Amino acid sequence: MDRRRVLTAIAATPLAAAPLAASVAAAGPALAAGTAAGTAAGGERRRSTLVIGHRGASGYRPEHTLASYELAARLGADFVEPDLVPTKDGVLVCRHEPEIGGTTNVADHPEFAGRKKTASLDGVATTGWFTEDFTLAELKTLRAKERLPEVRQENTLYDGLFEIPAFTEVLDLRARLSKELGREIGVYPETKHPTYFAKAGLPLEQRLVDTLNRYGLNRREAAVFVQSFETTNLAQLRKLGLRTSVVQLLSAEGAPFDLVDAGDKRTYADLVTPAGLRAIAAYATGIGPDKLQVIPRNPDGSLGRATSLVTDAHAAGLVLHPYTFRAENTFLPADYRRGTAANDFGRAIDEQVAYLRAGIDGLFTDQADIGVLARAVAAGQSIGAAQPAPHSAT
Repeated sequence: MDRRRVLTAIAATPLAAAPLAASVAAAGPALAAGTAAGTAAGGERRRSTLVIGHRGASGYRPEHTLASYELAARLGADFVEPDLVPTKDGVLVCRHEPEIGGTTNVADHPEFAGRKKTASLDGVATTGWFTEDFTLAELKTLRAKERLPEVRQENTLYDGLFEIPAFTEVLDLRARLSKELGREIGVYPETKHPTYFAKAGLPLEQRLVDTLNRYGLNRREAAVFVQSFETTNLAQLRKLGLRTSVVQLLSAEGAPFDLVDAGDKRTYADLVTPAGLRAIAAYATGIGPDKLQVIPRNPDGSLGRATSLVTDAHAAGLVLHPYTFRAENTFLPADYRRGTAANDFGRAIDEQVAYLRAGIDGLFTDQADIGVLARAVAAGQSIGAAQPAPHSAT
């Protein structure tokens, strides 16, 4: 689908129709079939609440490493979540952002000092080293490090040990662990900054579809959710033949950058209205909201009362997988913290139980073992059966 035609359709669509309804309709029968497939797959998955390993087990290992993904699966995660960015030679690799100065030791490599630059990333001037300036072979000479060392000092123990994985390595790991653990481990890739990479001449969409096809995962029933904070690229993925479940990521503030870039004034707040959710359901299986859009916090920082988002999304036929649940006090509501140390673990299980009982269909968590236990508690199940292996095991 031509990007200009998609954006023109979006701009012409009344607010009640939301961003991509016109683009979905314009894509024709093939896209309609893909949408129906995604909805069917999502409907099946609503039968059980999903625990999604956010960037792997990033509460225990540096994020987006094979060690982190493997640990998440061994701790009981149903899905692992790789964020995808391309290399200079067009390989999809797993990093939270294209800028890698904060998650690798690239600054310690004098041979790459000249590649430091300032780029406009979704309209924000960002200085550092960017994946699109490195080949895969060059990235493989780097090693990952903890992104939040002040919060997760224990994770710095692993700094310098793990490579940057290609997406294909994660898919190989997924297959191996599924066989070893006797249950299918799903994959939940996010296309990062698709507008940015399209302008850089490294569009993500065809590469992702081709990779899923190569691994036999581009199927409506596959354990795959493809997610994005942007909207246009989700329609492009469907047009290119993506048949897996699709999730529209949302934020408590701001707007999808593809709409901002096109001069469209609509925001994420417009997407979470009942009309906006119905339009999302035309092309997506579910939504991935900020957890504060589900249950906000009171002015004093304590956990508030649930909004209507769960009810509204389910009424539109969408599943909800909010992000991100973390165990440290600094990330918890004020009334769920324990002690005074910001980085100590608080009542993370209780927080997740509150959200699960609000009706969400899954959650992104940095500590998959906590998510598994919270799911058992919320469902009134025996927690003994939900106990995963110790998180020290890899």
